[in-house]
Amino acid sequence: MDMERFLGLDKNEKPLDTIVSDGGYTGIFRTIACVGDSLSSGEFESTKADGTTAYHDYYDYSWGQYLARMAGCTVKNFSRGGMTAECYCENFAPWNGFFDKERGGWAQAYIIALGVNDILNRGQEIGTVADICREDWRNNAKTFAGYYGQIVQRYKELEPDAKFFFMTIPRYGDEVRLKKIEAHAALLYEMAEFFDNAYVLDFAKYAPVYEGDLRDGMFLGGHMNPCGYIFTAKMVCSYLDYIIRHNMADFRQVGFIGTPHKRK
Repeated sequence: MDMERFLGLDKNEKPLDTIVSDGGYTGIFRTIACVGDSLSSGEFESTKADGTTAYHDYYDYSWGQYLARMAGCTVKNFSRGGMTAECYCENFAPWNGFFDKERGGWAQAYIIALGVNDILNRGQEIGTVADICREDWRNNAKTFAGYYGQIVQRYKELEPDAKFFFMTIPRYGDEVRLKKIEAHAALLYEMAEFFDNAYVLDFAKYAPVYEGDLRDGMFLGGHMNPCGYIFTAKMVCSYLDYIIRHNMADFRQVGFIGTPHKRK
């Protein structure tokens, strides 16, 4: 049996070179939470009688739920169409108990996919990791970086051993948009260095460009259709599988996350 694939021994392998359909090593997590916007919510666009567009979050079609079915784990949708990091911290998460362990906010792993509405659509100041106060998230700056950092910090309060995966924005659009996507990705790499147990899912670098045939086949207006959300789930599962295989020592004790036990 060739163990290279299972142990991540090929140092030349890129994150999406191996596409898994069964979740791969993503299945080591029994509970994952997806913090995101419409693209994490299975949002579809319909046309109303007057010709305007209506937006619908169909969570069962979200890439998180496709991931859950592939990997056999529980995935929580901490997302909604139009979400920003600021709205998540100030309103959405507190209202829904997503920062409360007793109300279901706890998970072994958190995938954070925010930034499109914040940076691309609303032009919020992106900031830097210097906007994050290590001692108290209440002192973070009111920038995208400050709110994003708050999300991580508050989930670390719920589960200090949780794993975090920061998703960059896939490439699409004009040069102005691409520059913002690059700045967003650079910040997330800084975040992964700033926080422990944190990794980057770099869709800006490794996912295909979201234009042309991909957009024609996998989108329904400005959002994905069911095929697009399955495609995204396959990429997320495959990227997580890659990270785990190439950092296996980091994930040996995932089974103890949420328990009082550890192996020294």
